[in-house]
Amino acid sequence: MNITAIIPTFNEELHIENAIESVSFADEIIVIDSFSTDRTVELVKKHDVKLIQRVFDDFSTQKNFAISHAKNDWIYILDADERVTPELQLEILETVRSPKDFVGFYVYRTFYFLNKKIRFGGWNRDKVVRLFLKSNCQYDGNLVHEIIKANGELGFLKHKLEHFSYRGFDHYISKLNQYSGLQAQQLDKQGKAVTLFHLLVKPPVRFLIHYVLRLGFLDGFSGFVLASTQAYGVYTRYIKMWLIRRNSK
Repeated sequence: MNITAIIPTFNEELHIENAIESVSFADEIIVIDSFSTDRTVELVKKHDVKLIQRVFDDFSTQKNFAISHAKNDWIYILDADERVTPELQLEILETVRSPKDFVGFYVYRTFYFLNKKIRFGGWNRDKVVRLFLKSNCQYDGNLVHEIIKANGELGFLKHKLEHFSYRGFDHYISKLNQYSGLQAQQLDKQGKAVTLFHLLVKPPVRFLIHYVLRLGFLDGFSGFVLASTQAYGVYTRYIKMWLIRRNSK
């Protein structure tokens, strides 16, 4: 069975070539770019891949658009900051030859933060659907945390995907601000309310969940930083939502 690997990008010049190399096992590679302003496109053109450029609206629509241009039914989605290990490559190839009636597969991710492998705080349980049949699966419209809607059963791959999500602390905060803005828009469209509970209770609760309940303290200072910034992300999400409501009036 043939596989199409899809890599969504925007300003990923530091990651894109390694990302392409890590899915070199695929029969077709599609890079869907949201009109990067760095050297991403220039670097992509050095490789034997299909480049599609499209204005970004949301993650689901962007990925579904790329999937519609794939030649093969088996799809593997790779974020540019992820790496498919050699062991995972072999498992993917073996899986598509004998999928055992599954229409897609979850992959667990090993998360790295500031060059440190994070083992606790809930990050160790992070999993995503990355391998699936396009005839049975598609992304559901969602501004931030897009999900796969599957017509059939999903399985699990054994080997993990490596996730180098942030180039540094400033990049992490920048991404956190981006996601909190998108989440605020989503909540506003759903007509959700903003109360003191959201501003004063939910952020410290988020910190306690990551740092205490999910043992983030065992990752040392990195665990403290991650738990603190997750609380910050919750706080800014609701501040931004309040600002959207105020400006709309």
